Amino acid sequence: MRNPRIYQNNQWTIGDTITLSDDAFGHTVRVLRLKNGDNVTLFNGSKYQESWGEFQAELVNVGKKSAQAIIQSFKAIANESPVNIHLGQAISRGDRMDFTLQKSVELGVNSITPLFTERCGVKISGERLAKKIEQWQKIVISACEQSGRCTVPVVHPALPLDNWLAQESSALKLNLHPKAEHSIMNLPSENSRIRLLIGPEGGLSDEEISQANEQQFIDVLLGPRVLRTETAALTAITALQCRYGDIK
Repeated sequence: MRNPRIYQNNQWTIGDTITLSDDAFGHTVRVLRLKNGDNVTLFNGSKYQESWGEFQAELVNVGKKSAQAIIQSFKAIANESPVNIHLGQAISRGDRMDFTLQKSVELGVNSITPLFTERCGVKISGERLAKKIEQWQKIVISACEQSGRCTVPVVHPALPLDNWLAQESSALKLNLHPKAEHSIMNLPSENSRIRLLIGPEGGLSDEEISQANEQQFIDVLLGPRVLRTETAALTAITALQCRYGDIK
């Protein structure tokens, strides 16, 4: 029987009996058809006894509308990258943004801020935007479940680009630019925190690039070809993980 890996946003200790969230219940019982006595792996995005990890649990009291799980054991897991990457991603159309967030989390990104730029072409605000942020956070959680991560990156509220650029940070700040002189692989040899700016499909405007440079963002080059926004994000994250992280 398959042992699914499920996120639960609450705290527990060994021996506790917990009630599965609606999302967890829907996936384990309604979709996978698990029953009393079946095993699941749970994680909550928090440390347990000073370690990141996951819990083995057994399903009990499985009903038509709810189920519980007994927490049986804990396994420490150390698979987080040594480099912390905050992705500032211009909002893209359709499912491209979903794809970018999903794959960036698989590659180890730690936090994400969706950005409104001059050429992003997406007009959304208010309740619709709040629901979209919630949807993106669920995509991030699903990517953590699939990839084995025990921490859950946060999708921050969407911001205009200039607001995000102005945030104080001691991280190395990078902006992908097709005409940049410096390659990611030629950056300083030690960096543990990075803010990565990825523009929209049409690229950042000259004014936006200047604003980024004024906030100490370094223009970096990935190669001689112009990449789509989702390709650029994932290629840059992979290059940074090769340079500073745990992709060898």
